[in-house]
Amino acid sequence: MEKWYVAAKKADFHKWAEDLRISPVLARILRNRDLTDEEQVKKFLYGRLEDCYSPWLLKDMDKAVELLLKAAQAGKSIRVIGDYDVDGICSSYIFTKGLQILGARADTAIPHRVHDGYGLNDHLIRLAQQDGIEMIATCDNGIAAASQIALALSLGIQVIVTDHHEVPFIQEKGGRKEILPPAAAVVDPKRRECSYPFPGICGAAVVYKLMQALLEKTKDQALSEAMDEFLEFAALATVCDVMELRDENRILVKEGLKRLRNTRNPGLRALIEVSGIEPRRINAHHLGFVIGPCLNATGRLDTAVRALELLQSSDKGEAMGAARELKDLNDNRKNLTLQGVEEAERYIENRSIERDKVFLVYLPTVHESLAGIIAGRIREKYNHPVFVLTGRGDGVKGSGRSIEAYHMFEAMTAVKDYFIRFGGHRLAAGLSMKEEDIEPLRKALNEGSGLEEEDFIPRVHIDVPMPFAYADERLAEELELLEPFGVGNPRPLFAQKDLLFLEGRKMGANQTWARFRVLTPEGQHISLIFFGDLSCFGAFLREKYGRDAEEMLYRKEASFRVSVVYQLGINVYRGRRELQFIMKHYC
Repeated sequence: MEKWYVAAKKADFHKWAEDLRISPVLARILRNRDLTDEEQVKKFLYGRLEDCYSPWLLKDMDKAVELLLKAAQAGKSIRVIGDYDVDGICSSYIFTKGLQILGARADTAIPHRVHDGYGLNDHLIRLAQQDGIEMIATCDNGIAAASQIALALSLGIQVIVTDHHEVPFIQEKGGRKEILPPAAAVVDPKRRECSYPFPGICGAAVVYKLMQALLEKTKDQALSEAMDEFLEFAALATVCDVMELRDENRILVKEGLKRLRNTRNPGLRALIEVSGIEPRRINAHHLGFVIGPCLNATGRLDTAVRALELLQSSDKGEAMGAARELKDLNDNRKNLTLQGVEEAERYIENRSIERDKVFLVYLPTVHESLAGIIAGRIREKYNHPVFVLTGRGDGVKGSGRSIEAYHMFEAMTAVKDYFIRFGGHRLAAGLSMKEEDIEPLRKALNEGSGLEEEDFIPRVHIDVPMPFAYADERLAEELELLEPFGVGNPRPLFAQKDLLFLEGRKMGANQTWARFRVLTPEGQHISLIFFGDLSCFGAFLREKYGRDAEEMLYRKEASFRVSVVYQLGINVYRGRRELQFIMKHYC
């Protein structure tokens, strides 16, 4: 069951349309993206890198720049410590290469997911000491590593933190008190004292900003020439870390995609080629669902160092071989994920977890690297916050994925005594804990969830109720101005009531999608595409129109009225362009 909502945000759409030379339909869609005036709309549609915010607005950016330049000039050994996901890998690449360009003695360490866990830990600190490291610079981690940074300081290692995760806090009578790590500089837009206008940037974007600040300070020509490549990685990380594609993120991704289409990085070129992507048509979807998962697969099933080495590769042949290995690894990950999702569904069914408000799914034999993906799939199916736990004893680890109504990091902070370590965002989190605490944690999370039944009903936000008759190729082309699409800027949704479904045909090698011929109330015949679950659509027809309804549709004997929510686009195939209507929801 879904609830459909028509966006009702108000503005002078005709004035926007006239002043900005866009259609009133596009003006309404833009207002639905929480844009309130024409200047915001101009930035959204035509924003350039010059419209991004100054890196110096980030708290402690001046300290970080000064310390890094002093360390580089003094010949100190600097170790960049990142993370094993795409954001951490991209952050590490930008940070290390940028420092090396400036002449610093810099290397990289990326934690092993199984042996090290997320971010800084005592083992990595002591290893740095053994290697004679004098400064550690974190990226995409560190904000929650106060004890580890204290250890580094006690061993004479200076630490700079760059991160974008939520700052740990304790609740006091006067409100929240942030717990900042004792680093020499802490650059994190989520800090309360930070006045950065848009805190929703990813870890790689923070490091990209650091490189901008270093460039402004040094005027280094080689660093200037590397900034376009760094922007490509900031864009890739922004999409893969599921940041909202609005404000500054939208500009970073839009401009990064332009450069990715002609990237000179051998590793990225190889990954694009083995994935079968046409470089000039690469978009945010390819980053998030094709390239990103290949990089992520190394951190999940092997070591993320392999992904970093691919990006650092300078030999085309070597890069192609490594890219093929990453793709094969990701294909293996897909199969393991399917098995894990099936096991999670059995666990939920056998224990009647559907009654819980917050799902806690314990799969001790599933590879811990798959927990986040499985949690995301279960969240999509049930629309509940989900934690998937793996491992045994004191080595239980897990990942969580949340829904709009549930701030996962804050909920975990309220029951933090059950965790050995935890961290994350509003919609995602990671943790480690003891096996014996799983059931008490389940009870505590559910008792304090604050969720109501209506929070679990999926919401479909319709931009414009618009009959098919108003949708033409000109509007479809205009909608391309809204790209890149993603979280915070979804593809626009339109609605049409009472379409008459006349016939259908299953398509594809495995008949997993369908093309329907429908008749509009205005008498127009339209071809409607559906890439969703055909079995669910068939069940809907049988429930509404009788047990033979689905068969009648594919026998071309149907006459069923269905209201749909659809997307509008242009399909290009073998040089031929055609208007395409894609059904997303139905009732």
